[in-house]
Amino acid sequence: MDLVIRNARLRGQEGLKDIGIKGERIVAVKDRIEENGEVEIDAAGNLVTPPFVDPHIHLDAVLTVGDPQYNMTGTLLEGIEIWSRRKAKLTFDDIKKRAIEAIKWEVAQGTTKIRTHVDVCDPSLVALEAMVEVKKEVQDIADLQIVAFPQEGIVSYPNGVELMRKALEKGADIVGGIPHYEWTREDGIKSLDIVFELAKEFDRDIDVHIDETDDDHSRFTEYLAAKTLRENYQGRVTASHTTAMHSYNNAYAFKLIGLLKRAEVNVITNPLDNIALQGRFDTYPKRRGLTRVKELLEAGVNVGIGHDSILDPWYPLGRGNMLQAAFMCLNVAHMTGYNEMLKIFDAITVNSARIFRLEDYGIEEGKRADLVVLNAPSEIEAIRLMAEALYVVKNGKIVAQTQPASATLKGEKITFRVPGIYD
Repeated sequence: MDLVIRNARLRGQEGLKDIGIKGERIVAVKDRIEENGEVEIDAAGNLVTPPFVDPHIHLDAVLTVGDPQYNMTGTLLEGIEIWSRRKAKLTFDDIKKRAIEAIKWEVAQGTTKIRTHVDVCDPSLVALEAMVEVKKEVQDIADLQIVAFPQEGIVSYPNGVELMRKALEKGADIVGGIPHYEWTREDGIKSLDIVFELAKEFDRDIDVHIDETDDDHSRFTEYLAAKTLRENYQGRVTASHTTAMHSYNNAYAFKLIGLLKRAEVNVITNPLDNIALQGRFDTYPKRRGLTRVKELLEAGVNVGIGHDSILDPWYPLGRGNMLQAAFMCLNVAHMTGYNEMLKIFDAITVNSARIFRLEDYGIEEGKRADLVVLNAPSEIEAIRLMAEALYVVKNGKIVAQTQPASATLKGEKITFRVPGIYD
């Protein structure tokens, strides 16, 4: 075998396991593998999991914070104004360099599946072209999906439909949209009709920014779900953000959640950005602004967690760590019950893999050898400690390693763990 990982703790399984890898495939998962590997890793009882999945990020905007200026109010509106100036000086090389750097950050922390939204409201489509090249260049360390994202609208932006079509022809994998940002409600509905037309024409999945507002009258998500059913597009549509759901009355919200479940529409929440950006027009009490993560999961809707931004005009922090996004989500969504915390770990792994429609995801014989050895014995400890990815394996090869920090106090080693708690 090319690689054997020993003494691995796997989700939902008793005891420790050995994982055998040959080429790009997992060929054995057993209590004990007798054969030696060309390379061996001792997981030492730590959790070994499929890689994290980031289903929502904007790689064309990452690492631009402070250029041309910092966002002094921290608001969405100032972020948009700053980005309009930064966008004017985007170049192919600038976008490519920043995107690859951010991807490296994510991979080093255990994320090897990434879906990026790329602004296509630009006649040159320079960001889209750069990202298509990035996708090819990073394929040995990460699998990238590209969403054609009409930041300024499809109907409201000049030649918006033509630009979306060109983006799909040039290599965008997913059809995006932003109905709540169109000039009128009618324009928003029309934009969603166009999204489905393009998706069916090019046989692509759909992932739209939708109802990302505190306005409880913004209700495009229900049309998205109904359209999904009418077009028989179940399982291929994702609603990103849906923060207005936080403000809907309960009767309407639960009707909508039932419709999303029936239509098999995925939902992505982006807790780092939305807890910072929503509720800015409120006095007190201030709304948290996240979509109804707990209620969606309880109803059986597939929910993933995205990172959204890394050091850009809208979110001035972040380092591409999906455990950080999960930590924020479980706190803000009131999901600190034991089983609820496990569900949050699902949201950065299996749930988001389902959004990607990955069939080769998981630690089982025959699956692709993509996995992460975390510096924690369990899912909850991984989130609590934001555990380092000790080893990241992509296509059967070790692509990243992390040496954990070590703390001592008067010569005594401090581990920040209590034996028996969350083991």
